Amino acid sequence: VQLQASGGGLVQPGGSLRLSCAVSGSIRNFNYMSWYRQAPGKEREWVARIYGGGTTDYADSVKGRFTISRDIARNTAYLQMNSLKPEDTAVYYCRALRGVISSWGQGTQVTVSS
Repeated sequence: VQLQASGGGLVQPGGSLRLSCAVSGSIRNFNYMSWYRQAPGKEREWVARIYGGGTTDYADSVKGRFTISRDIARNTAYLQMNSLKPEDTAVYYCRALRGVISSWGQGTQVTVSS
């Protein structure tokens, strides 16, 4: 399974971006798909997760601002990011878990700056 993240860029504080994570195969049977991020000089941290049944979880730092979703027909997961803050600046990674197999995509840079 290969994951391809895209959609990053430069945005002003308060702006929005939507990240996409395209998967090479069907995501129908995935345990979950997640987004993580890693800011310069910091450890990678979990951001959001969507389970196979559609339930979602969010880190407290993004709750109410970010929304994770998926399109099973397109084998793609999304992260809608609203009300972006400078502290959201990071490289964002998507991850998928199917059984015991974990797959990561390459990162996409998100920079929030005026």
